[in-house]
Amino acid sequence: MKRIGLLGGSFDPVHLAHLALARAAAAKLRLDSVQLIPAANPWQRAPLRASAGHRLRMIELAVDGQPQLAVNPVELERGGPTYTIDTVRALPADAQYVWLLGTDQLANFCTWRQWQAIAGHVDLAVAARPGAPLAPPAELASWLAAHRRRLIRLPFSPMAISASDIRGRLARGASTAGLLPATVARYIARHGLYR
Repeated sequence: MKRIGLLGGSFDPVHLAHLALARAAAAKLRLDSVQLIPAANPWQRAPLRASAGHRLRMIELAVDGQPQLAVNPVELERGGPTYTIDTVRALPADAQYVWLLGTDQLANFCTWRQWQAIAGHVDLAVAARPGAPLAPPAELASWLAAHRRRLIRLPFSPMAISASDIRGRLARGASTAGLLPATVARYIARHGLYR
């Protein structure tokens, strides 16, 4: 059975740290592929700046030529508020899935709608992010232990790159060199995004 990594997020815009995390997960967790899943309307964050179509196209450009990486538009196609439980329930049953988290997402995982059901559908793998502890909330740790599930720790050198910083730089006309794939940077410039 195939093992597929799932990396959800706003990808507003997709950047080099997203891609590095996806590649690291594919290699170190021996995944057949990693799917980047752009959120339609994440309910726990401010409204997104780029449209669904622009964010989808930027991910397509970013993963082009990387056979282990793909985009999965399931949340954009569903529309409305984005709940991970709906996404994992819609996944085909012919694979095993690993949901990739940063430590920032891990810290608030127990606020996600039906988080216990999510943890029952997929394995959870966490990668370090700057300034966030690599430890699950007590409630999640207790649930995992009770259900004989484990939290997979993904060795990953944290990269201090954030989409909010990139958006700020673009708004100021500052350089984003070393932060975005070249194809994505050109797309953003061509369409005047984040100005």
